[in-house]
Amino acid sequence: MGNDVTEGIWGSAQRTGGELQQLTGRIAGCEGRVEQVLAGIRDTQLLTWESPAGRAYRDALSVQAAALRSAVRWLEDARQAVGRRAGEQVPLLPTGSGWPG
Repeated sequence: MGNDVTEGIWGSAQRTGGELQQLTGRIAGCEGRVEQVLAGIRDTQLLTWESPAGRAYRDALSVQAAALRSAVRWLEDARQAVGRRAGEQVPLLPTGSGWPG
């Protein structure tokens, strides 16, 4: 049987790792939603805009799309960083302690 300290540390690390994995999933969901918005912008930009106002609108969409593409890259970086951190969630055990069990 493991001791209470070791089991407490291990349980805390497992909870934190699980929370980080959930956060990774939430970030991935945000990435997906931004990609959907970008797809909608692309569809809108493909429409024929004859008027100056329509062209200005398409130009404004281009600026927004560029910002959203940057956001997707940042979200991807964040998701990967959190995922790495979730994988690193191994408890630091006091010297001489073994794994619980």
